[in-house]
Amino acid sequence: MATARTYPGPARTALITGASRGIGRHLAVGLADAGLDVALLARDSGRLQEVAHEVSSHGRKALVLTADVTDTDAVTRAVATAEQELGSVDLLINNAGVIDAEVPLWEADPQEVRQVLDVNVYGAFLVARATVPGMLLRGGGRVVDLSSGAGVRDMDVMAGYNIAKTALFRIGGGLHEAGYERGLRAFEVAPGVVATEMTAGMIAHADRTDWTPPEAVTAIIRAIATGELDHLSGCYLRAGTDTVEDLRARAAAATDGQPTGRRLTVTDWESPLGQ
Repeated sequence: MATARTYPGPARTALITGASRGIGRHLAVGLADAGLDVALLARDSGRLQEVAHEVSSHGRKALVLTADVTDTDAVTRAVATAEQELGSVDLLINNAGVIDAEVPLWEADPQEVRQVLDVNVYGAFLVARATVPGMLLRGGGRVVDLSSGAGVRDMDVMAGYNIAKTALFRIGGGLHEAGYERGLRAFEVAPGVVATEMTAGMIAHADRTDWTPPEAVTAIIRAIATGELDHLSGCYLRAGTDTVEDLRARAAAATDGQPTGRRLTVTDWESPLGQ
């Protein structure tokens, strides 16, 4: 194992779930380009090997971890392997996710919705539960949940996906509240609408032309990895809307440990009753 070090500091290693395709692949390659060694976790070992080759082409170590994020034992073994092989996991990115059919709640398939909740929420919980203790032992770390605008507004379809993305805010917010004083930082990052296999098959995006470039997502994650956005721990960041320059300015103006930016809360009534 690597020697313990004072945290926070720039991340040197990352663990990415759902790393075999889409946004996860983009983040893996982008973080490798920034100088991080990367552990790649997903179920498709063949695709993971392809991503590992891309990471290695940037001169960084790539570790393939074939596991299902909903399998407690498999997640525990995968995280332990990552810590042993990379020396630490400084940055966790909970990216693994699936969607349900674009139908209203009363038409939704119960088993499909359960799978969405299992992968998107329970999986994120299990991976964070396995990873955060090691971070705290080393003085801290950073956790990023790949969230969505679907988690902050009501939508008429995809009940499972919307429930799941809202629930991630409670995971990230809880980690911030419980771990900030011990060096833990947590962020909810919405990637916008990136052109991936998943979004390409969605009715909602059938005619879309204004896709969020994956580089915008990677730029925010890379800024989180350096520690320059640490004062925004507990907040909701939006690729395609927030620029790294704007987030740096907001982080510089924030009070340490007291995020004043976007958080998922209930707003009061717009006006007093009777007015």
